[in-house]
Amino acid sequence: MFSVLLEEVPEGGERYLDWLMTGLGWTLFLALAGWAIAFALGVAVGCARTARKPLVAALARLYVEVFRNIPVIVQMFIWYFVMPEMLPRAWGDAIKAIPPPWGSVIPALLGLALYTAARVAEQVKAGIEALPPGQRKAAEALGMRNLQVYRLVLLPQALRIIMPTLTSEVMGIFKNSSVALTIGVLELTAQARQINEFTFQTFQAFGAATLLYLLLACLVYICMRLIERRLRIPGEQADPAPQGHARSRLRWRKSLKEV
Repeated sequence: MFSVLLEEVPEGGERYLDWLMTGLGWTLFLALAGWAIAFALGVAVGCARTARKPLVAALARLYVEVFRNIPVIVQMFIWYFVMPEMLPRAWGDAIKAIPPPWGSVIPALLGLALYTAARVAEQVKAGIEALPPGQRKAAEALGMRNLQVYRLVLLPQALRIIMPTLTSEVMGIFKNSSVALTIGVLELTAQARQINEFTFQTFQAFGAATLLYLLLACLVYICMRLIERRLRIPGEQADPAPQGHARSRLRWRKSLKEV
């Protein structure tokens, strides 16, 4: 079915499968590097959203509202097309002179990271606010500074709470990396489209890309589930089996009463 991928490119020296693997490599780079930046920035902004200083909280909220509500494709266009024109001419010319593929990869990475960081920040904020207020007060009563309160008390608990939602964000950044083709990054989707243009085998080209995306999603899910189980707070979730047995016993008792 996918034999076309084993054929050589008309220019020779490569197979279409090599194109697909090259695109997969760029997809992995964009997603993993973007997630590293987004997670670090999102945690910082999320903490700032819960800060007691109004100015800090307002600036963090402004960041979230701007970058979360602008589509990621528009943000990539801004970084790639608009930003070099808004900077001083020397800086803009230097950015335009960045050799490919980095001239397209860097704007795509910035767009992905800043967009995802805004989403992560809201989840971190929700995780911190889900904790009892006494956690912060107890830490402050022990003489901890503000940074210590977040680093030692609030964040370790909040990140464990929001781990399932972070799984969705990791999967999302892998899928959103496909938008980078609009500014010339030859990631997985772009390579599949290029194979289709050369061979006119649409099903084989995009079918192979779909399977690779599905494989990535499954691997991300497995890894995040392992991390979630590793970091789960003991006693936070009860075993579903006893609850199921208890519900069964209740239904059984009700049926006996009705008889």
